[in-house]
Amino acid sequence: MADLRTDAAVIAETQSAPADFAVIFDRHFDAIHRYLDRRAGRDVADELSGEVFRIAFEQRPRFKPIHESALPWLYGLATNLLLKHWRLGARELSALERVGCGLERHDTETAATDARIDAEPLGRRLAAALAHLPAGDRDVVVLIAWEELSYEEVAAALAIPEGTVRSRLNRARRTLRAALADQPSTTAFGLATGKDA
Repeated sequence: MADLRTDAAVIAETQSAPADFAVIFDRHFDAIHRYLDRRAGRDVADELSGEVFRIAFEQRPRFKPIHESALPWLYGLATNLLLKHWRLGARELSALERVGCGLERHDTETAATDARIDAEPLGRRLAAALAHLPAGDRDVVVLIAWEELSYEEVAAALAIPEGTVRSRLNRARRTLRAALADQPSTTAFGLATGKDA
């Protein structure tokens, strides 16, 4: 039977029942692993996902239940862990280029293969453009575009004001649009809409 408690309630109860933290792990491990995989590749995701939850368990007394979900907090921990990882190895650019912005790599049908081949140059350019964004702007773009967090959730994840989230997203969209200006229909990250935060 599914545990109906909110994440905030589960975390509060882990002060007296630490084993209950497994509920948080079970609910959110896949999302955190997917986020790390998209940003740095499968090997790094495999290496760091468990570490995110270890840190979360240790820091659970400091969890602020701004949201009922712990996911924004976990994304913030994962982002900080990635930054430390990249600083140690200076591998950010190569990781983004290797991941290719999460483009699917399935060769099951000819149409899908053709679409992938057409999209790969754009994916590489987008990866390079993302890699050259300031880290704070890139984190906002990734959390909104890939993880579909709201501005409020991104603000909580990165411990910044919501207005800063909006301005970073606006600035990043302008930069990415300029980097991909010669593409006839760029829809990645809402670039073709002209709607800035």
